[in-house]
Amino acid sequence: MTTRLVVLASGNGSNLQAIIDACEAETLHAHVVGMVSDNHHAFALQRAAQHNIACRVVDASHTSRSEFNIQLARAVSEFKPDIVVLAGFMRLLTVEFLAHFPQRVINVHPALLGELPGTNAIARAFDEFVAGKRTHTGVMVHFVPDEGVDNGPVIDSADVPIYPTDSLADLEQRMHATEHQLLITALTQLTKEHTP
Repeated sequence: MTTRLVVLASGNGSNLQAIIDACEAETLHAHVVGMVSDNHHAFALQRAAQHNIACRVVDASHTSRSEFNIQLARAVSEFKPDIVVLAGFMRLLTVEFLAHFPQRVINVHPALLGELPGTNAIARAFDEFVAGKRTHTGVMVHFVPDEGVDNGPVIDSADVPIYPTDSLADLEQRMHATEHQLLITALTQLTKEHTP
């Protein structure tokens, strides 16, 4: 039985595209059954539509954080996911959402465990590199068991070097390539666990 994935994304959706490509190439034995965004203008919606993936938008602008999470859980539940993938989803999830999908929500974060939680992690890592405070950064894929921000438990991680000649754009490109690869590796591992 193919693992059912629902992907949540707020922006460009390059991680979503990596998942779609791996599913279509059958290197990942899963199927993206739905894509949910909090942003009507997310390019991720167009990516999903191009592959005939059903999309939902849950608008957070006129509702409380709690109510948004309840609505989001309702939208995601419609797709009956085995795994929910946060792929550049820029909202913090609460227990109102997470309780519906225990040990089934994963996130990709452009930093290693205990380093640079929250937004703009790549730019912050680069600033620390320029200041002489770090020589590398990394990417992790982790479960989201509670309301903690980017704090694991880690499914897989990878170090990403920062070179003296790097611009921020160079580092971003290397980080995104690592995210795409690591996300597929982690999902491959999880789909094997979900296969009866």
